[in-house]
Amino acid sequence: MSRVLFLLVPGVHLLDLAGPAQVFSTAADLGHDYTLGYVAEQPLVPSAQGVPLHADTEWPELDRDDLVLVPGWRAASLASDVPIGPGPLRRLCEHYDRGGMIASVCAGADALGRAGLLDGRRCTTHHDLQEELAQRYPKATVVRDVLFTVDDRVVTSAGIASGIDLALYLVAGRHGPATAAQIAREMVVFARRNGHEQQHSAMLRHRSHLDDTVHHAQDVIDARYDSRLPLAELAASVGVSDRTLTRLFTRATGLTPLRYQQTLRLERAEHLIAHGTTVEHAARTVGFEDPRMLRRLRARTPDG
Repeated sequence: MSRVLFLLVPGVHLLDLAGPAQVFSTAADLGHDYTLGYVAEQPLVPSAQGVPLHADTEWPELDRDDLVLVPGWRAASLASDVPIGPGPLRRLCEHYDRGGMIASVCAGADALGRAGLLDGRRCTTHHDLQEELAQRYPKATVVRDVLFTVDDRVVTSAGIASGIDLALYLVAGRHGPATAAQIAREMVVFARRNGHEQQHSAMLRHRSHLDDTVHHAQDVIDARYDSRLPLAELAASVGVSDRTLTRLFTRATGLTPLRYQQTLRLERAEHLIAHGTTVEHAARTVGFEDPRMLRRLRARTPDG
């Protein structure tokens, strides 16, 4: 069981909180073991949008598989008198020291900075606050204009909707990109990438569309990417003709179904090769009958 604990500060932005909470809640709806909790220094927390939020004042027992996430809040500047006391900051440090993960959205990075968790690390925040964050925490490396950063077990995101990207990234890291893509689809959001680093998965790269037939076809390919999957069989599984599936798939993703499957195979093979597997073994593992096909595909890519 993994707990996601949100530390709420007065003036919390609702979307900073609701975006990641929806991602993990949807993951739970899909059968993954997540429990969401909310903690604050007072039982009733006013939000920036005027909706009061109820929270526990006692922290639960946490283990290293749990996540503590600090949503951002409304303030004229990070130096404003935001009432967050030493107790929650100490708790953040204790959770990190025990091997847990800490995350923030928007101005929530300031709480991590106050706790000393940004020192020597890459981090980010909302573009309006980046310069001030860099000035307040000179030992940190503030990365401008990215959706989120990951440095060891400290994850920070830019703000507002980017908390969704952060949460999808964390889910993909734990349960695989197919699960993250499924959650993004359920939420009807784009599975966006960092904006600075390379997109983490072809499954996420090519899910930024709203064609349900193509999503179902991708579900089949994602599950069977390493197997022979004739176009006629794939089309029949989603209830359309070969020609219709090819047309819809290409329009939605920019790839044919075969090219999409090859992209998934290539991405997985590159991962195996990077971890010491031979090209021949990687080719067989991902479904290529002839290693020369994998070599040809790798030669077409800049990093192959």
